[in-house]
Order: sequence, then C-alpha cells, then structure tokens
Amino acid sequence: MHKLSVLLLLATLAACQSQNPYKSVSKPLPPAPTHAVQQLDRSAYPAAPRDFARYRTWSWQRLPAGTAWASSEQVQEALSNALDQRGLRPYRAGASSDLTVTAELRLEQRIREVRENYGGGYGNNRYGDPYGMWGSTPQVRSYTEEVIVVRIDLFDSQDGQPIWSASAETLSSGTQSERAAALRNAIQQALTAYPPN
Repeated sequence: MHKLSVLLLLATLAACQSQNPYKSVSKPLPPAPTHAVQQLDRSAYPAAPRDFARYRTWSWQRLPAGTAWASSEQVQEALSNALDQRGLRPYRAGASSDLTVTAELRLEQRIREVRENYGGGYGNNRYGDPYGMWGSTPQVRSYTEEVIVVRIDLFDSQDGQPIWSASAETLSSGTQSERAAALRNAIQQALTAYPPN
C-alpha cells in the first residue's frame, strides 16, 4: 500500500515537470487613430498637477441666485471676503481673471438622532445609567432640521476645466444677522481645504 502511494506521488510530480503546451502569443497594438493623436485626451488619469499659486484673480462665472434665506448680494460679499483671505482678488476691469467662480445655496432636510438613557434605580452613582446598566432604557429621538448647503466651484479661466469644488452646510434658523454669520461660517468651512496641498 505504501509503495502504491509513493508511485502515485512520483507520477503526479512527473506530470508537473512536463512542458507547458500553451504559448503566450499576442499581436502588436494597432496605431492610435489620427484624431486621438491630434487632440489631447483630457479624460486621462491621473490629471496633470495644477499650480494653484498661479491663480491670483477671480470673476463670477454666473452670479449666485438669492433665496429667501440669503440674498445674492450677501452670498457675493461673504464669498468675496473668504476668497480674499486666501489670496484671490477680484479681477480688474480690462484684464482677464485666472479663475471663474460659481456659488449655489439650497435648502435640504437632515434627520438628527439623539440617544438618551432613562430608568434604572442607580442613576445617581458613578456606575449606573450612563453605561446602560441596571434596567435603563435607551430612547432614541429623531429631529428633522433644515440646513442650507453652500456649494462653491472654481474653474480655470483658460480652459474652462473645473479645478476645485467643496460644500458645507449650516442650520437655516435664526435672525437675519445670525443667518449672515452662519453663511460666512459655512463658506469658510467650504474653503478650508483651498488651496489643496
């Protein structure tokens, strides 16, 4: 029995040592089409790195639309100030800008859930309810909030390609002065990663 298993093992190993009947053969790639050679393929990945230091001036691609929450002028002023803090200046008349900018405000609904623990007779000691022990009952409450989403897009003026975009959101409630402060804060949050490293 032992000799039979050794013979089978040797036969299997001998089969592994035989020549591979399959050969790797391929035909050469055909030449690229003439229109592909003449035009740059902008969909190629990865994209060429951009020098963000060369962008110094900006202009509006289209003015932001006003909403019931904030007027177009408020968005323009808040975004202009935020871009100015990042070294981007509005272009001067008679000169072309390096960037064009769009900004959009939209109202969206968010659901926020809050978990609270209730119950248990040991809530006053340090080992009780905060850890969900001794009969505490977690209660999850859902709240619907309206938020304003601010989206900012920057485009290269030379070729019209998008170079950067971001968005941020803020609660939509409050007085007019609180809304203006919230808008400025949301725009600052959206621009925190500009210019990219």
